[in-house]
Amino acid sequence: MRRELTYRLLDVLLASIGLLASSPLLLAACVLIRLETSGPAIFRQRRLGCGKRPFTMHKLRTMHVAASPEVHRAYVGQLINGSERTCCDRDRQLYKLVKDERVTRVGRFLRRTSLDELPQLIDVLRGEMSLVGPRPVTAYEAELYPPGFERRFAVKPGITGLWQVSGRNRRTYREMVALDIAWVESRSPARYLEIVARTPLTLLRADGAA
Repeated sequence: MRRELTYRLLDVLLASIGLLASSPLLLAACVLIRLETSGPAIFRQRRLGCGKRPFTMHKLRTMHVAASPEVHRAYVGQLINGSERTCCDRDRQLYKLVKDERVTRVGRFLRRTSLDELPQLIDVLRGEMSLVGPRPVTAYEAELYPPGFERRFAVKPGITGLWQVSGRNRRTYREMVALDIAWVESRSPARYLEIVARTPLTLLRADGAA
């Protein structure tokens, strides 16, 4: 119980600092999104959190408003069952849809720099996410999970985590889940701070980003 309180205090402190520091970037990104396409600058989607409880996750919108989720649904199915289609970006093998026509020009920049994740700091302050943890997945992803994958729902989902600082989209889906489970089974405040400290360098290097 004391350790969970420590994580919560760290989340609130660091997310508050991050939100204040990044507010000019967040505002500028919202303006650019609205200038390029009509529609809201913030994208909302139901994801599964700790214990598979659904919550509304927030991101900067990187796609056209009418974009269909079926492309992602089909691709995720291939990744989970192991018949993944790899793609290359600048000679790097990535397990990600690189040439996705649904993504806007501004959206591609936001995704490559991970600036689209900034609104999730609000989700952290609301207590639905943590700064460090497994990436929150959709219900249709979870429905395809084989035995053992459910372990990643034992903790709050995070903005960053072992997957993000260990190659990101250069990892297969199963490797991503293995890293998530490794975090669940060996997490500590010290390791939490280590991952938070490693994240900015990973973002600057665009390691595994697309």
